Amino acid sequence: MASVKQVQITFDCAEPERVARFWCEVLGYVVPPPPEGFASWQEFDRSLPPERQGAAFACVDPNGVGPRLFFQRVPEGKVVKNRVHLDVRVGTGLVGEERLAALEAECARLVALGAARERTLLADGFDESCIWMLDIEGNDFCLD
Repeated sequence: MASVKQVQITFDCAEPERVARFWCEVLGYVVPPPPEGFASWQEFDRSLPPERQGAAFACVDPNGVGPRLFFQRVPEGKVVKNRVHLDVRVGTGLVGEERLAALEAECARLVALGAARERTLLADGFDESCIWMLDIEGNDFCLD
C-alpha cells in the first residue's frame, strides 16, 4: 500500500487568480514560477485555448511545508456551507482574552483584504474561541 506524500487543497471558484492571490495574502503563500518556456503566467494563459484562459491558478507555501492550493473555475456559485474548510491557526496556544485579541487582529487584517466575518464562536469549556469567516468568494474558513 502506497503512502500519501503530498496533499493539494482545491477550491472551486469563479475567479481563480483573484481567489488565489487573496489566499497568498492570508497565508503568506506565493505564486509559483510559470511553466518552463513562459516569462509569466499571463503569457502561459494566453497560450491556452480561449475557454481555458483564466480557468485555473495556484499558490504554494514558500517554505515547501504547507499544501499547494489550487483554484479552478466552475460555472456554478457557492450554494451551501462548505463541508471542508481551512482553519487558519493564528491563536495556537493562546486562551481567553489573549486568544480573542489575536483572532480579532487577524480578522481585521483579512476583512481589509475582502474577507467577511460571519460570527465569533466563544470558548465553551471544550473548544477554544474561533471566528468563522468567508473568503472573497464566500468560501467558509475559520480563524482558530
